[in-house]
Amino acid sequence: MPRDYASDVYNPEFTYNRTWEEIEIMLEKAQKKQNMHYVNMQNSKKKERIYHMRNYKALEGVIKALRWSLGDREIKHPLE
Repeated sequence: MPRDYASDVYNPEFTYNRTWEEIEIMLEKAQKKQNMHYVNMQNSKKKERIYHMRNYKALEGVIKALRWSLGDREIKHPLE
């Protein structure tokens, strides 16, 4: 059965106990991982390059959402 994400706002599973420092550390880790995929993308054969490209693009979304959470003024909306 698919999860109803709309009801998650009212779900007690969210603890809201992350600190700004934890979010900043996660952002740094995501940026490092994205850089690793970029480097590996440059030096890989086609099948491996596609893998790294996919992960690089996925991390773009993660980084954008984390920057938005931290209040980056250049990120108007994390889904655009």
